[in-house]
Amino acid sequence: MIEAIMGKFALCVCFVALLVGYGAATDGIGGNGNIDYKCKPGNKTTVMDKELAQVALNLEYFEAEYFLWASYGYGLDVIAPYLVDGGPAPIGAQKANLDPYYKDLYMQMGLQEVGHVRAIKTALDYAPRCAFPRTLLDISKKTWATAMDKAFMSYFNKTLNPPFDPYEDSLKYLISTYFIPYVGLTGYVGANPLLKGYNAKKLVASLLGIEAGQDAIIRTEMYRQKDKKVAPYEYTVADFSNAISKLRNEATGNFVDEGLVVPKYLGAEKNITGNVLSGDRDSLAYARTAQQVLQTVYGTGDASQPGTFYPKGAQGVIAASYLRKDD
Repeated sequence: MIEAIMGKFALCVCFVALLVGYGAATDGIGGNGNIDYKCKPGNKTTVMDKELAQVALNLEYFEAEYFLWASYGYGLDVIAPYLVDGGPAPIGAQKANLDPYYKDLYMQMGLQEVGHVRAIKTALDYAPRCAFPRTLLDISKKTWATAMDKAFMSYFNKTLNPPFDPYEDSLKYLISTYFIPYVGLTGYVGANPLLKGYNAKKLVASLLGIEAGQDAIIRTEMYRQKDKKVAPYEYTVADFSNAISKLRNEATGNFVDEGLVVPKYLGAEKNITGNVLSGDRDSLAYARTAQQVLQTVYGTGDASQPGTFYPKGAQGVIAASYLRKDD
């Protein structure tokens, strides 16, 4: 619901095979310099499994910081500094003006993401190479405004005035979080067929369960207000969801995203327009490849062109291979 593991991510099998054992020199990538992202097999997890998990770790850092800052007013540096490993602080992070209900909700989600970051870094091991430090993130209200303007230009051919500020109130923050867990959810679904190790499969299944739950909560909270206009705009909550989903489909380069209200032919069994959960013709979850995850969260439609929330791009072997492909 940009707008959220081991592949918030799947890549074509042949390309992943080329990446195995590839230690990327990454000067400046992801806000860190000279990190070798090479992973080692072990603990019932293959190198390919870990490279897919690296893609996911970038998204988990994002979710953790965004949810924690909005609800607590501080992030991993205070809540779990041992997970930062010297990575740069997020740009523009601030506390949101949340009512008690949503503050509690996002406190829970933020703490859940702390667990996700820890679980992935534990599985990756070999820090700071395979389990890399925090990625540079830009979660400023200016960047959120730019992302939302892209979505509205895509769907309505208009930008928002005044600029969108997710930190202003609970409803706007809720809508902003529609950008996040769903991309990870589809990445997990895409990564699943590529995983070989028992522990990798177990981890992704466990992470997917919580990410899907978060996305369902966000979509349900938005769906019950789908016809409500988002002040001061003339657009409804459903309009925002449809605009964000259209933008993500364009960035992904494939139809894997649906808003809260859809044409009947896209609804469950082609028989309803309400769309509280997004799914294909059989109501199964859509999938994104690792490349599609990256180009979606960058907001550029190109895994070699960082942007939006990842000003220097993501980290890890797969992300670095795209960022350096023109070198």
